Amino acid sequence: MKLTFFVLASLLTGTAAAQTDSIHSLPNVVITGTRNAVDVRHLPNTVTVIDRQTLTENEQVNILPTLSQQVPGLFITSRGMMGYGVSGGAAGGINLRGISGGAGQLLVLIDGHPQYQGIYGHPIADAYQTLMAERVEVLRGPASMLYGSNAMGGVINIVTRQAKHDGSLTTLNLGAGSYGTVQTEVANQMRCGRFSSTATAQYSRTDNHRPRMGFEQYGGYVKLGYDLNEHWNTYVDADITHFNASHPGTTDKPMWSADQWITRGAVSATLENHYERTSGGISVFTNFGRHKIDDGTSDITKPTDKYFRSKDALTGFSIYQSAQLFEGNRTTVGLDYQHIYGHAYYTDKATGDEITTGQVAKMKQSGRSHRNEVAGYVDFRQDLASWLTVDAGIRLDHHSISGTEWVPQGGIVVRPTYNSELKAMVSKGFRNPTMRELYLYPPSNTDLKPERLMNYELSWRQRLMQNRLTYGINLYYIKGDNMIQTVVVGSGKKNLNTGAIENCGAEIEASYRIDQHWSVNTNHAFLHMTKCVAAAPDYAGFLGINYNYNKFSANIGVQHVNRLYLDRNDDGQTDDTDTFTLVNATLGYRILPTLKLWLRGENLLAQRYEINAGYPMPKATFMGGIQLQF
Repeated sequence: MKLTFFVLASLLTGTAAAQTDSIHSLPNVVITGTRNAVDVRHLPNTVTVIDRQTLTENEQVNILPTLSQQVPGLFITSRGMMGYGVSGGAAGGINLRGISGGAGQLLVLIDGHPQYQGIYGHPIADAYQTLMAERVEVLRGPASMLYGSNAMGGVINIVTRQAKHDGSLTTLNLGAGSYGTVQTEVANQMRCGRFSSTATAQYSRTDNHRPRMGFEQYGGYVKLGYDLNEHWNTYVDADITHFNASHPGTTDKPMWSADQWITRGAVSATLENHYERTSGGISVFTNFGRHKIDDGTSDITKPTDKYFRSKDALTGFSIYQSAQLFEGNRTTVGLDYQHIYGHAYYTDKATGDEITTGQVAKMKQSGRSHRNEVAGYVDFRQDLASWLTVDAGIRLDHHSISGTEWVPQGGIVVRPTYNSELKAMVSKGFRNPTMRELYLYPPSNTDLKPERLMNYELSWRQRLMQNRLTYGINLYYIKGDNMIQTVVVGSGKKNLNTGAIENCGAEIEASYRIDQHWSVNTNHAFLHMTKCVAAAPDYAGFLGINYNYNKFSANIGVQHVNRLYLDRNDDGQTDDTDTFTLVNATLGYRILPTLKLWLRGENLLAQRYEINAGYPMPKATFMGGIQLQF
């Protein structure tokens, strides 16, 4: 099945290998690999760009389902039609090349600012809403040289929306469908001279396909910008989301009253400069969360008597400046500071009083509920000839608990023709231990050291037929040590730096615009792991077919996943795998210039499959709605 799917996709795209600048021939400029705008053809990193058209064409309220299809090597766990949740039974685990975001090894950014839970160190999947995103840039492979801890496996950078032309545009999107699912979004973008604004709000809810699996979310995003002059601009933005999620337990071990109430928010202010030979910026930001969790019970007659609560914040600033020191050069220098705060505790359900247990008191009494990280870095890129670029960078990162870490990176780009590149890259990634691993729960260990890995990558890509056809391939090898694992020590368990990883694989992409109406794109990821981890398939492939004619549009996606690892036993090996093929489709018809009807169907083959062990996914589901623009 895997071979058949790969051959079919290759024939439809006219090639068996692909690495695109973007899914829809976006300009070559990206920012995630350097912090300043750069032509990706001169960048040794592997960056996939998903534009807003692709993010919105399937009417998804969250960016992650789209990324899971469009980015090779990236896989997102799920358990229902909508909503990921947190804590026990959660989904939304982000895995890239066998490196897990659930372990805090993959970093999500919003406009370059880190976003993760301060105590546990992992991303919060339900916080990444499509309504705020202009595009998403995914850097595959370590990005710790630029972004520090947690970026050891790669980064997902959400670049937020900003009006570019004078005038005002309001978009209202309403949808409803299977299992009582409702999604609503409203957004306004405006520009008047030097001033611009973006304001959005959303509400969504679903019962999902199993009892006690409801999900409800509401939130909004605001961004205000002002161009001081032709060289300087500034903006402030704020994002807030709140969701309520219920955890039903696995099918063989159901849970009752396992409910979660989560609030996440982010605020930032940025001042940027753009000159012919230099550009840069300074920003201050904070990312915060409030969490209330009922762990639930497997015996409905014995409800729990307390809530687990936590508060966290990640506050900091970032300064960088990039300059062309001489012909063909670009040198970037930066300074980052982060203050990470976290507090975990229990409260009595009946009285609301705080309960201090041995587990949470250990972190509080240690005086280490706060951490600081300061780092400086420099990246040097030089065009030695019109066909040759070299890049080298290094970061000195100091953590108040884990100490100092040197993070090097280097690469070379050879351009044998204007439309082709051969890239080689060596990069280091690292992750500091989290507060949970250091202080919380019995396995905690205050002597933990950072996790580390090295990534070696070789890639080729080419654009043909006036950029209508793009193709390429990435080969990589990852070697990591000092991985934090929970092991049996004496009569108990303890977190130790005893783990190792060794992953290798290939990633293939292609896109072909057949004519003004038809286009196809495909990607494939092959992964070999010495030690298999959950949510990392041996193979994942996607084929997308897009059709647009006059008022009608259709997007059909076929995703095949082979040997997805669902569980791990005490030895770190997988217990179970699943293989499945999903067919999804979205249809749109624009009745008026201001009014569009849409219909989305997922899992149209009604496949029986699991992504999280014990959580069967729904069969065929449908959503329909309208979009108004004025």
